[in-house]
Amino acid sequence: MNSQRIPAMRLRAVIEAPLRPERAYVLYWMRASRRIDHNFALDRAVELAQSLGKPLVILEALRCGYRWASARHHAFILAGMHDNRIACARLGVAYHAYVEPSPGHGSGLLRALGLQACAVVTDDHPSFHYPRMLEAAAAQLDVHFEAIDSIGLLPMAAATSAFPTAYAFRAFLQRELPAHLGAMPQTSPLLRAGLPKATLPETITTRWPAADDALLRGDPGPLAALPIDHAVGTCALRGGPRAGLALLREFIDTGADTYAERRNNPDDDGGSHLSPYLHFGHVSAHAVLRGLADKLDWNPGDLGRPRRGAREGYWGMPAAVESFLDELVVWRELGHNFAKCRDDLEHYESLPSWARATLGAHAADPRPYVYTHAQLESASTHDEIWNAAQRQLVREGRMHNYLRMLWGKRVLEWTLEPQVAAQTLIELNNRWALDGRDPNSYSGIFWVFGRYDRPWGPQRPIFGSVRYMSSDATRRKLRLGNYLGRYGEHPTLFAS
Repeated sequence: MNSQRIPAMRLRAVIEAPLRPERAYVLYWMRASRRIDHNFALDRAVELAQSLGKPLVILEALRCGYRWASARHHAFILAGMHDNRIACARLGVAYHAYVEPSPGHGSGLLRALGLQACAVVTDDHPSFHYPRMLEAAAAQLDVHFEAIDSIGLLPMAAATSAFPTAYAFRAFLQRELPAHLGAMPQTSPLLRAGLPKATLPETITTRWPAADDALLRGDPGPLAALPIDHAVGTCALRGGPRAGLALLREFIDTGADTYAERRNNPDDDGGSHLSPYLHFGHVSAHAVLRGLADKLDWNPGDLGRPRRGAREGYWGMPAAVESFLDELVVWRELGHNFAKCRDDLEHYESLPSWARATLGAHAADPRPYVYTHAQLESASTHDEIWNAAQRQLVREGRMHNYLRMLWGKRVLEWTLEPQVAAQTLIELNNRWALDGRDPNSYSGIFWVFGRYDRPWGPQRPIFGSVRYMSSDATRRKLRLGNYLGRYGEHPTLFAS
């Protein structure tokens, strides 16, 4: 898999103004792909800087006023900024890590840097606050401005409409993907870039000073001073490209071969745990594929023929690895496809008409239990398995994948209206989960209500023809002893 210049399909001109070669540097505004490897946006910024003979400046900023901003999410991002600062210093590239001390303090920083930029490059992302940020930035800049898609293996622009099911998207991806795997992002675009070093003007560094190392390390004191939600505290999982790539190497070496058989076992969780790193852009899907390809001596020529949406036999890899790639590529990129092609990713009204109809027909059905938001957030239900899953979410910022589906189905059953159930799940997930606010997270939440699914029989109270799941069936299907020992109301001393 050779690295090439970025494909035109991944580039979107936000401002069609000409380049300004008389200015000081090319600016890369890093905001969604927060890494210096396997990053098409960084590749593009380096390409422009080299063509103009100019330095490169990287701005990585962190606001404090976004919804669900918390110590947990901040610490994860800050760890990545710490990694990027160290790497850029080693490579001789100007990197400005700015962390807002109060809402609005960062206003004007991008404009000030843009006034001295030959061109501005940023990451393209279709959801959360990223589209609004891009629109606001475009109103402030007077120079050529590009947004680059580094999200997945398939460029988002390859599809022009949203797909109703994973099966339909998988069939499309199997046909389209081979044409795009020949153009991979650079492994280390800054390593031999040969760019001159930039120095930021003192007027900028004084008004918007770079964050100090103590904050980027996530030291309790500086982090506690930020006006964010500190009730959602930090957790053990460290963020950043270094931690993410180390986890990726460990998974490839010891976990990929058994992924299919272990991923749904809460007692021996065999998931990759890469989701937060993918969400914050610390690890790229291209880096994952490249790591697997290196281990398995695989190349795109080993791809099988399109299999009309079948989940196995396309990649030309072992079955366990293909199962993992279906999650990484098909399901993850399906969510981004929805976010790009529609503007109602987060809304109940985005559900298929059959799902809204059947849930509406059963909206008045009696509920066996009804819980308030506070009772759910504090894991105060009658259901031992559900409570354990919620405790894992609150403590660790993640939840076992299979139990996450059950977790959502139970909230639908215990809430008086399905619309309120959806908002409850969004709030719980986005506040506590490290990978919350992601298109893939919204896919999982709305799958609970029928998105990407089909009607199921027989009709059931509350659910109608939406797929049903129960804790009793989950207990029979899965091994839960160790899991309940770890996350039960009274954790056992010897739970592994």
